[in-house]
Amino acid sequence: MNEKVSKGINRNKLFIISLIALFTSGLSAALRATIASDIQGDYLDAIDLARSTIMIGEILGVSFLGFAFSLFIASPLLDAIGMARMIFFSALCFIGGTLLVIFSDQITQTADIYWYLWSGMLINGIGWGLVEGITNPLTTSLYPEDKTNRLNILHAWWPAGLVIGGLSGVGLSYLELSWKIQFSLVLLPSVIYAFMVIGVKFPLTERAASGVSMKEMLTEIIRQPSFFIWLGAMLLTAASELAPGQLVDLVLTRTVGMDGILLLVYVSGLMFVMRHFSGLILKFISPVGLLWYSCVFAAIGLYLLSIANSPISGLFAATIWGIGVCYMWPTMLATASERYPRGGSFFIGLMGVAGALSINYVLPGLGGIFDRAKQDFAGGIEAFALLEGEPLNQALVSAAQTTFQSIAVLPLFLLIIFGAIWWKDKANGGYAPVMVNRK
Repeated sequence: MNEKVSKGINRNKLFIISLIALFTSGLSAALRATIASDIQGDYLDAIDLARSTIMIGEILGVSFLGFAFSLFIASPLLDAIGMARMIFFSALCFIGGTLLVIFSDQITQTADIYWYLWSGMLINGIGWGLVEGITNPLTTSLYPEDKTNRLNILHAWWPAGLVIGGLSGVGLSYLELSWKIQFSLVLLPSVIYAFMVIGVKFPLTERAASGVSMKEMLTEIIRQPSFFIWLGAMLLTAASELAPGQLVDLVLTRTVGMDGILLLVYVSGLMFVMRHFSGLILKFISPVGLLWYSCVFAAIGLYLLSIANSPISGLFAATIWGIGVCYMWPTMLATASERYPRGGSFFIGLMGVAGALSINYVLPGLGGIFDRAKQDFAGGIEAFALLEGEPLNQALVSAAQTTFQSIAVLPLFLLIIFGAIWWKDKANGGYAPVMVNRK
């Protein structure tokens, strides 16, 4: 590691702080998914039954909007503001946003509660965006020689948070404890890493340590128009991975005959293990090749999830989907960093922004597909409101199948994009990271 980066820097402690912060983000995401049906049943159905799934999609999706906003602002200003300040503020956002969601019904009446829930999730998303905006460039700065592997290990702790959050949510639900108690679990790791940050020295980003000015970083996007191809691909990879994860409990529980969140927990555990072996896989295949095969598994897995009708078929489908999406997010970030290193934290941030904006629009869209499908099955919203028992279950099962089939086509487009890039890399002698000459 470069002396400008390594002098006085505790690389292991900084990486552990990054792992805990990303774990907190995953925990928050899992618990948001776990409590979604409770929020919908307690408040949103009473406000507007016809649009309640759209509304919960908007509430869940706005966290991705907050993610995108803070990531876009923080990424180019990372060295100017300082990583320590930003990551400490991210912990405050997790604490404040969580408390706002928990106490929203004590602040306002049910008719206005939507906006308090929306705001709380937005603030949570801002905290998540700051974590993403800091930990990714921090990791590439700490391990410039091992970016793809280290980013996959870092992002293994996102699904670790999903596992703990999902299991905690299910366990507390069986104990008939309030969803508010479930969501309050986000507070613990937030406080822990907030205290860990105090007094710790952070390095400059790889871009700054290499002597690339902020102006050069920002204008690199003009000199590298091919980067927009990767931004477009990020829209689709994020939608293939994160949107189904947020809706798996709400949408799939009735179709597979088990708590849908357990499928998310299982997939997240699979991802946690697999991401630690990315370095071994990359010895045999390039990052772009890994992304291509990921899309094959993701498309098949999403379709199988749409037709799964038992715990066994649900677990099998979830396994295929999990293998597919496991490496997508960290490998996309690492590949962008390796191909466009002079873009620095700005380019890494833009990739995250693209992914988050995708989910912000995809989630309400999927909610709309689900709501229309359940109404079409019943013959209108009035007829749906009267359904009970097995007819209601059949309507929701049909809507779930339609929803997941609609998103299964996205990875198919990516096969064309990654296939073309992979072929071009081979024609040019193979994949090779671009190195920045350090000063």
